[in-house]
This record gives sequence, C-alpha cells and structure tokens, in this order.
Amino acid sequence: MSTPRFLTLPPGVSRTTVETSRGPFAALEALPGSRVPERFPALLVPGLTGSKEDFLAMLPTLAASGRRVVAIDMRGQHETPGPDDPDAYGRAALGTDLVGLLEALGPDPVHLVGHSFGGLVAREAVLAGPARPASLTLMSSGPSAVTGPSADKARALRDAIPELGMAAIWSVGMEPDYVASGVQADILAFLKDRTLGNSEAGLVGMSREILTAPDRVDELAKHCGETGLRTLVLYGEDDDVWDPRVQAEMAERLNAARVVIPSAAHSPAWEAPETTAAALTDFWNQSEHTLK
Repeated sequence: MSTPRFLTLPPGVSRTTVETSRGPFAALEALPGSRVPERFPALLVPGLTGSKEDFLAMLPTLAASGRRVVAIDMRGQHETPGPDDPDAYGRAALGTDLVGLLEALGPDPVHLVGHSFGGLVAREAVLAGPARPASLTLMSSGPSAVTGPSADKARALRDAIPELGMAAIWSVGMEPDYVASGVQADILAFLKDRTLGNSEAGLVGMSREILTAPDRVDELAKHCGETGLRTLVLYGEDDDVWDPRVQAEMAERLNAARVVIPSAAHSPAWEAPETTAAALTDFWNQSEHTLK
C-alpha cells in the first residue's frame, strides 16, 4: 500500500468528481498556473490498494507543463462508489471504466498512466479499442499476475476479507505496523479512512484479478505497432512487486521507452516525485510531437 508523505492539497490541485458514461469517479485535478491547459491532458490510475492520493506529490509538477492532470479512484476504491459483487471488478470491466474516463476528459487524446494493478487495467482499456490515448505509461506494473511474496499478500487479502472484514484486518493486521513504523497521526487517519472506504467486494475482486492476469504483452505490442501508440515502462530500481528485470524485459517486448527511477521501489510517485514527473513530462512531450 502506498503511503502518502503529506495530504494538504498543493496550489492548483482540487478535489472533484468526473462524470462519465460509466458513472462518477472521485478525482484530484491539477491545472497549470494559467488555468488554461495548452497540452494534452493526463489520467493517472492507482493500484489495487491505492487511491488518487498516491499521485499527490507529482500533480503540481505535471500540471506546470501546461496540462490538466486528473488522478482517480477506480470503482470501489476509497471515494468512488462500486457494487457489492466481486465479479464486477474484472480487468475488462475496469478497463471499460477507463475508456469512459478517456472519453470524458477529451476531446483531445489523453495520456494514460497506470500504476501497479492500474497498469494491468490501463492495458485492458487500450486493447478494448474504442478510445486511443495520447500515450500509455505502465508504472511499476508487470506483464502478468504477481508472484512470490506479492502474490502471497494478495491471496491472503482475498481470503481474509470474507471471513474477517476490513475493519478487523485494519485493526489487527495493519494499524499496529503503521504505528510501530512511526506514521504520523493525520496520515494514519487517512490510511484508515481509505482502507475502510474501499469496497470489500472490490478488494476481493481486484485481488483475484492481480493473481490471475494473463500475459498480454504480445497483444499490446501488436496493437501499438499497428496504431503508433507510444508506450513507456517506468519503475523504481528497487521495485519489490514485479522484479525490475521482468519489467525491463516487458519494455523490450513492447519496443517501449524505459525509465528506471533511482532510489525508488514500488511507489516512485511518492519516493521520487520530481524525477518521476520529469520523466513523464518528457515522454508526454515527445509523444505529442509525433501526433502533430
């Protein structure tokens, strides 16, 4: 779970709701200082246990390049409502949600960024076909299902929720660790609110999905080759969810640009926000140049 370093909204960043054909999505929106975007917008999608706040530290820098930047909670996450059926949280359904968001944020093409499980969902949105983004970034994401300790954690979450519920999981299995590690009171309160605000069905369904996701890299590579969609694979040098070597191989298979963020692990948006924002901005600017 990504842990914010602060929660105060920087200047130019506001809370909003994005209305789409798939329903409303809670969001953080950042605008450039002029309040008039001059470049294509961007949509940032969090991971399984994350939320829009995972991108908070990067938003002002990303918007300063002249863009509207929107970070969302996916359906069932934190402040976005979702149904009480785990089957409603399949990768394809969540990808269709992103297609609706891309359409709502148009008419210009939108840069799409998916972090961790959000990267698997972003891939589904691209392969669904109706909306072509301006670019695709897979941040700290992999070619297929998680393995090793990350799979053990997802499996434990999937199995424990129906038996214990998230309130008990938080109080017994999560809060003591955060307290012991010295997380400050306001951040701890936010983490509790986010954890208990998540749809339990959504967490079960998404956990199933991250444990069973197939390798669709070759399909994505073919799609990108046919459409000219530029793709970036970005990850921390110490990522402990998908091995950096696996992500490097995925970038090669995709013929994608690749950026390794020094001194970062699985959450480069918080661990190295300025470096990550600079890499995204450079990639977006290059992608827009090829579209003109």
